[in-house]
Amino acid sequence: MHDLLLTLYPWTKSLHVISMVAWMAGLFYLPRIFVYHVEEAGDDEHLDRVFATMERKLLKAIMTPAMIATWFFGTVLVLTPGVVDILHDGWFHVKLAFVLLLTWFHFWLGARRREFAVGANRRSGRRYRLMNELPTLALVVVVVMVIVRPF
Repeated sequence: MHDLLLTLYPWTKSLHVISMVAWMAGLFYLPRIFVYHVEEAGDDEHLDRVFATMERKLLKAIMTPAMIATWFFGTVLVLTPGVVDILHDGWFHVKLAFVLLLTWFHFWLGARRREFAVGANRRSGRRYRLMNELPTLALVVVVVMVIVRPF
């Protein structure tokens, strides 16, 4: 099994990065769609349905599969010999904490999408703009942890 994981390492790493990029794109874009939904749709039922459709498709067809793939390939990387020492690599613990934060954010966005779908959103465009900064900050920390490995 170890030989197979080592042989597949470049593919696993590539698929992990590809799925992470797709997931992050959604984490950046969905809150921005929420901003437009709040500020532009108003009482326009047609526009409300258009935004709701965009939000649903982005979350269900792109973001959630990309999140699952990111976690899957990341787990395979952790199991690959020599990639990470989970007991001693502090950078990995920080990265994992921020990936957990991004996962929470993903589910928080899903809950907000469901609120929009039933007309129950109570948050402002400003709130969604502020929340839109969270994935950027998390991405910076994750990339620094993986590339620089400061500890």
